[in-house]
Amino acid sequence: MRLSTDEKTEEFVARNWWGRQTLFDLFETNANGTPDRLAVADPLNRADIDGGLPRCLSYRELQQEVDQAVRKFAGLGLKAGDIVAFQLPNTVEQVTLYLAAIRAGLIISPFPIQWREKELQEILSFVGAKAIVTANNIRGFEHGALLASVKRDIAGLETVLVLGVDAPSGTVAFDSLPDGVADQPVLHVSDAVTICWTSGTEARPKGVPRHHNHWIVAGIASVDAARLEPGCVILNPFPFINMAAIGGTFVPWLLTGGTLVQHHPFDLPTFLKQITTEGVNYTVAPPALLTMLLKEEGVLEQLDLSALKTLGSGSAPLPPFMVKTWQEKYGLPVINIFGSNEGTCLFSGADDVPDPEERAQFFPRFGVSGIEWPARVSTRIESKLIDLSSGAEITESGVPGELVLKGATIFEGYFRAGETDAPSNPFDGEGFFHTGDVFQIAGPENKFYQFVERAKDIIIRGGMNISPTELDVLLTAHPDIVEAAVVGVPDTVMGERICAVIVPVPGAQITLEQLIAFLKGKSIAAYKLPERMVVTDALPRNPLGKVLRRDLAEKIND
Repeated sequence: MRLSTDEKTEEFVARNWWGRQTLFDLFETNANGTPDRLAVADPLNRADIDGGLPRCLSYRELQQEVDQAVRKFAGLGLKAGDIVAFQLPNTVEQVTLYLAAIRAGLIISPFPIQWREKELQEILSFVGAKAIVTANNIRGFEHGALLASVKRDIAGLETVLVLGVDAPSGTVAFDSLPDGVADQPVLHVSDAVTICWTSGTEARPKGVPRHHNHWIVAGIASVDAARLEPGCVILNPFPFINMAAIGGTFVPWLLTGGTLVQHHPFDLPTFLKQITTEGVNYTVAPPALLTMLLKEEGVLEQLDLSALKTLGSGSAPLPPFMVKTWQEKYGLPVINIFGSNEGTCLFSGADDVPDPEERAQFFPRFGVSGIEWPARVSTRIESKLIDLSSGAEITESGVPGELVLKGATIFEGYFRAGETDAPSNPFDGEGFFHTGDVFQIAGPENKFYQFVERAKDIIIRGGMNISPTELDVLLTAHPDIVEAAVVGVPDTVMGERICAVIVPVPGAQITLEQLIAFLKGKSIAAYKLPERMVVTDALPRNPLGKVLRRDLAEKIND
């Protein structure tokens, strides 16, 4: 599947937006240049994930296992351009299979391990995968048996591959596959590498094909923002299913030639232990976790954070006090990340935005004429805000508008776009991708974007538009709150009213009146004050850690 035309590729190469190296070229450079360096390490608690013992591989050992996996793909009869689905936990074998599939020219379609019959049947049929690879048992669930059952109803799905040598009926053990003769296809930088899936706020997740250069430029954005150096140690806590892990850790690992430490699913004690024992230089964590750790100083005092150089965070707005405290008290800049599978790559790194409180609130206006930034990605995209009603470009501060983008990071269009029951074209006549994210121009000299809300999440109370995200950030600053999310609840008079859903610090007691008093102290408009409060143990989140407001609202309104 060739995504970009030869003309577009040559144009972007000439502009120094894209290069001619593939992802596998990056890996081979590292393997040949530093064969004895530690390349990849398993989660310390792997036994709890799939029953295996933790493994660590040097680049030489990883290269050998990749070569063997390429031969096994060939022995199964898979050829360049075939789509192979992955439903795997974060392990050494997962990295091996990604690299092998890339070398074989296969297109990887990664699935969350949480998907069950409905999602698997729907997406496997839609994407047309010839094979799917899984682990037989992941945290006690029999994935191999489930997929063997699902396979019977999916035309075109030829094989369910299970890691290891033992496989349930209806599946094939990957390690038992005969070695084939790999034809070593010539890889092109515009060949599709992955088809990832949107988070599923729509009726059906949308497939997002991306090629080598799409991923490499996204990785460069991460490397620059996090100040990653050659040979660095990166801890990946996100599932290998989308931009967060692939663009945020896997490709930066390929670009820097260091060590990739795997972690999944998220387990705080294991995560903190890996930071200290593996000498981690960079990792990513949700804002709620970084905020909680600051409120548990006893935990931080027991950790050796000397190897850490930067932290990444995103999926929700960052509380300014959190970013400031990590930098000023612990010497760790927190970079602010706003990304999407389609190619949105807004990063507030310490080089672009030195002030930690500004970095928490703002993103550089990358790709705007007349504004220069250190980040290389800033010259490889174009961006602007447009009015949600008229489509006119917004140039003044404080006016919400939809962010639209085009350039080196942006995908070419949704999988099977234009077909019946397929996603519509997300681009306008000028080639700008419509993100559906509402920002406003803000900050010193109007050099920044500030996130307002997803267009669909705005609460409309009595004709007033209210951003729940703004309130989330304010509430999270409360000393007795671990995390919070605001949702709209239907009201016959006002249209919607505001409900604050909070997770309190253990042992803390909070009333709605105390919550309102706290927010009044922040001098916000009275119409933004919550009229209802719900206490819960945890907020529902997707695999990326994003709060599922729709699920939360449905639960509250039942």
